[in-house]
Parts: sequence; C-alpha cells; structure tokens
Amino acid sequence: MREGSDIGAIGAAVIGTGFIGTVHAQALRRLGVNVVGLLGSSPERGRTAADAIGVAKAYADLDELLRDPAVQVVHVTSPNQFHHQQVKQILAAGRHVVCEKPLTMTSAESAELVELAQAGNLITAVNYNIRFYPLNQHARGMAATGAFGDIRLISGHYMQDWLLHDTDWNWRLEADKGGHLRAVGDIGTHWIDLTSYITGLKVTSVMAELSTFLKTRQQPLGPVETFSKERSTNTKPTEITTDDTALLLLRYENGARGSVVISQVSAGRKNSLQWQIDGSKSSAAWNSETPDHLWIGHRDEPNQILQRDAALMNARGAAAAALPGGHVEGFADSFFALFREIYAAVAAGHAPSEAGYASFADGHYEMLVCDAVLESARQGRWVDIRH
Repeated sequence: MREGSDIGAIGAAVIGTGFIGTVHAQALRRLGVNVVGLLGSSPERGRTAADAIGVAKAYADLDELLRDPAVQVVHVTSPNQFHHQQVKQILAAGRHVVCEKPLTMTSAESAELVELAQAGNLITAVNYNIRFYPLNQHARGMAATGAFGDIRLISGHYMQDWLLHDTDWNWRLEADKGGHLRAVGDIGTHWIDLTSYITGLKVTSVMAELSTFLKTRQQPLGPVETFSKERSTNTKPTEITTDDTALLLLRYENGARGSVVISQVSAGRKNSLQWQIDGSKSSAAWNSETPDHLWIGHRDEPNQILQRDAALMNARGAAAAALPGGHVEGFADSFFALFREIYAAVAAGHAPSEAGYASFADGHYEMLVCDAVLESARQGRWVDIRH
C-alpha cells in the first residue's frame, strides 16, 4: 500500500465467521474497503459465511489468506486462543492487523506482539470499538480540556444477560479457549479501556472479587454462535471455572478512585455499559443502551443532557459522528467510526500522532490489568499493575 493511497483501494480479509466477524465485514463495506475474503474455522464454514454476506473468497487456511496479494489488512475475530499465533503470522507477512479483544490469552503473549508491532512499522489496533461512540469521544475532549477539573471518582458497570442460564453456552466459558478471566477479559476490559481513554488515566492497582454462580453448564456437543438463542438437547454437563461476575475497586495514577461491576448473568441487561466520571468542576455519565445522550452534572448551575449532534459537540465528538442529530448512532456505527480512523492511518502509511483507536500497547495494558485482577481475587488484597 503506497503512502497516501485511497481507502477504497485497500483490501481486507476477516478471520472468523461468527457474529462479530460479520459486524467487521459489514462496517468495512460501509467504509468502502474491499472485503476480499473470509477465513472460517473450517473451509466449509468459511464458504457458507462468505456466500451469506456476498464475499467472493473463502480461504482454506491462514497461509492461503496471506499469500493473497489483494489483502493488506487482516481482521482477527477468532477465539482468543488463536489471537497470538495468528497475529504473529500476519505481522511476519507484513500485513496490518485489527485484532478483537482481549489481544491475547496472557500478558507474556501480548508483550511479544507489542514488540513485533513496533519492529514492523505496521498499523496494529485492538478492537475496543466503544471508544468510538461519538459522545465518548466528546467526553474525551472534555477531559483533555479540563472540563471535569481534577478527576476524583470513576464508577459504573458493564452488564449482560446472554449467559444467564445453565443452558447458555459459548467458547468463552472454557478457560483454554477464552482465558482464565471471562467476564472481565471479554467486557470488563472494554470498560477499563474506555474509561482510561476518556480520562487519560491508567489504573495502577486493583482489588477484585470474582464469582462463578453457574458452576456446571450444559455444553452442546456441536458449535454454537455467540448470542444464539438456540438450545441444544444434545449436551453434556461441564464444570465452569471462569467468572460470571466481578466486583472491582480501582486506584488511578492521579489518586482518583474507581469501582465497576461486571456481569454476564444480569437478567434484562442485553449490553449495558455505564460510566460516570466525577471531577472537582463537573461530572458526566453515559450508558450504551442510550448512546446518543450524555448527562453532564453541575453543582451551581442546571444539569445538562447533550444529545449527540455534531454542531453542538467538541471537535473529537463531531469527528466520530456520521449522522445528523436525532438519527441514533449505535453499535455498528462505532465500528464504522473506528475503522475509518484505522484505515485512514493505513492509507497515510503511518499512525496518527494521537491515535483514538486502541493500540497493541493498550491491549497489553489490559492484559496486565487482568493479571492483577486474577492475583487480587486469589489473594484477597490490593495488587499493583506490573509493567
């Protein structure tokens, strides 16, 4: 890819044919990127998925994908256990990478990928798409200009219900496929990444309590797609060791404190990420279930509700918005806004001086936080993030 080339000339391939892989492919097409092909867990599944969304190629394996000269960027949406080796192979082939979160299974693996990414001078990003809801970008702009004053408290939750029943199943439940932290690794890192990005503050230590309420689940004897409501009658009882919920207390580098509840077993919460940031001047709060509204709190003047409208937002927020005010932008739109920035960097031939997207270094930081969460839960004490 020559420097300054057009986004429409960039070819991409997607590894993974489940729910999130399809979201990637659809957002890329909306952006105008040529989705060259898909790689599934088997040639048959890849072909079926490619036909379903109208992609011409279904690769037999990663080697075939990387031999395709039409592919400059690879999106990795495979199960977590494959991220490390697949990304290593992709970087060695000189391709840019967008990897689903968490970046790897361990911090040792993520540290290696950070080094490889730096050495290869490639665009490498982790798909923390929630940063790119426009009002989260607006909140980042508020923090950067001191609108909150000194940030003192960061609180919230990330709750879902898709694993509420013992008949609910997904590969993330298995520690050898998704990692020893499930709810924290899957959605908890989203919350920590987002609030750290908005405030510009890193977590320095954690106190964690993890709970597994469904210690035995009914595992289907065939594949199940993420968020599927189908219930298999051909199952086997399987012991579960990964976390259903987590309670986290957080300390930040400026002395601020934080707390977050993480749950994948909260009935009625389909995908609710909520944060509140309290500073010495003002506060703000946002919930992903109402993504076009930002609450802004004051002590000595009326509170505000900012409805997403590029004409009323700061430069960061306006840049992430694609639709006029009153036309709700949601989950899929955040992928479009994220990929727009990533592919602008690919087309330019270098990363921006201040990237809004999460880098591999950011993904590695989340793995270090996960290490501390596990250690804290096991030892019952505060644990520092080790760099």
